[in-house]
Amino acid sequence: MKTIATFLAGAALALTAASAANAETLAEKGEAKLARMLEGRVAGEPVKCISALRSNRIEVIEHVGIVYDAGDTIYVSRPSDPKSIGRMDTMVLERFGSQLCSSDVVRTVDRYAGHVTGVVFLNDFVPYTRG
Repeated sequence: MKTIATFLAGAALALTAASAANAETLAEKGEAKLARMLEGRVAGEPVKCISALRSNRIEVIEHVGIVYDAGDTIYVSRPSDPKSIGRMDTMVLERFGSQLCSSDVVRTVDRYAGHVTGVVFLNDFVPYTRG
């Protein structure tokens, strides 16, 4: 009986470690994708709101943040908890008017079941322009 308990504890520990390694891998992949998008660009002063007229230019990078491509400038907002942006979630932005602000309500919804899974708190948007 003691052997089974030890085996189960070891298996649980291995699954936890594998899950943590997978999460790091997702974050690393997201950071690499963002780095490619920002290649050759220089960061500017963060702003609270951006004019985000076209929603089809908003991209969510899993475990990293939200990217808005405004043409000459790319804006990046990272949430206070990057893990809150998961693979199975869809982000629902509740904004007022044409601006997207760090204070806007951002909910995550399970893409299959349709129920709310959490809330994302964005930080200011950092503009990146060609240097």
